[in-house]
Amino acid sequence: MPRDHSDKAPGAEQLPQTVRQRIRKALHEPLLLFLLIGAAIFMLYLAVTPRRVADPGSRIELTSDDMRQIELGWTAKWKRPPTPAEWHDLVEDAVREEVLYREALKLGLDQDDTIVRRRLGQKLEFLMEDVSALRDPTVPELKAWYGQHGAQFALPAKVTFCHAYFSPDSPGGPAEARAKAALAQLRSKSSCGASGSIGDRFPDYDYYANRSPDEVANVFGTQFAKALFLLRPGGWQGPVESGLGWHLILVEAMTPGRVPAFSEVDRAEMESAWQDDQRAEAKRKAFAAMRANYQVVLPKSPAS
Repeated sequence: MPRDHSDKAPGAEQLPQTVRQRIRKALHEPLLLFLLIGAAIFMLYLAVTPRRVADPGSRIELTSDDMRQIELGWTAKWKRPPTPAEWHDLVEDAVREEVLYREALKLGLDQDDTIVRRRLGQKLEFLMEDVSALRDPTVPELKAWYGQHGAQFALPAKVTFCHAYFSPDSPGGPAEARAKAALAQLRSKSSCGASGSIGDRFPDYDYYANRSPDEVANVFGTQFAKALFLLRPGGWQGPVESGLGWHLILVEAMTPGRVPAFSEVDRAEMESAWQDDQRAEAKRKAFAAMRANYQVVLPKSPAS
């Protein structure tokens, strides 16, 4: 029996034509054309850009050394071993880091990245230090080295002094002028106790024994420390300005800085310094050898 087509939806036979019209209209939209061109360029880039790192595969294996490093890192920070829950999170963090690292390599995110390049250079320097394992130096080697590097073990100068302080905030008048007037009273004195009640109350001590330049600078400032170590022992001198005000000073004793004899230096400290120096020299030689493999071409300066 013939099928009745009278209930067919109007325009059904024209649907393909309508779709074609919509596609042609969409292709004339600037935004869509921009997206299509961008996608094509991106696909072309992926096709022609070489991958510097091979796909490491889908297997992520944490070795016993990896687990030990994870545990040591946690214990060093928190001073206790991790709980089972914390251990689970630590392992998941390690796996997450590895997954993100591999996916980033697949996308080439390591290429032309200043931070990545700098970090790889730092890691190579670390490996250069690590592979330069050093033996313990002999005594003759240490003595010869100390003869050239003994200055880094120099003992600082030490000073013992007392002072009379004159505050710029005192209502008695300008601090420097008051200090100069007080100096006339103290010139004939040669002891710290002679200052008596002269001057203002100092927020720290009035007497300091065996202080190094750094220790003096921590209280009075660098300029005061430099001026203090230029004074001679005996008799009141000044005034000398600090960051706190003005001071009259009596230096009781001054011990100049010196380089200690070889026998005075701690052996372990000296060996550690010797090994640091050897590592630095090994790194310098290793880099010089690598540097020799490259020709560096710089742009001409405008002056040339």
